[in-house]
Amino acid sequence: MSKFGTYIQESYDELVHKVSWPSWNELQQTTLIVLASLAIITLLVLGMDAASKFILKDLIYNMAGK
Repeated sequence: MSKFGTYIQESYDELVHKVSWPSWNELQQTTLIVLASLAIITLLVLGMDAASKFILKDLIYNMAGK
């Protein structure tokens, strides 16, 4: 049980004294970058989905006469 206590104590010490936490401005900027990237990737996937639907359903399926 003493090993667990040592682990908790060392983990706390590392989080408080050794970890470099971002400033509030850095956190806001990186959050905006992540949200913008997410929107772009979402639009790309939406476009690929619409294109594949058009190709598969509207072109190929209609060419088969069904």
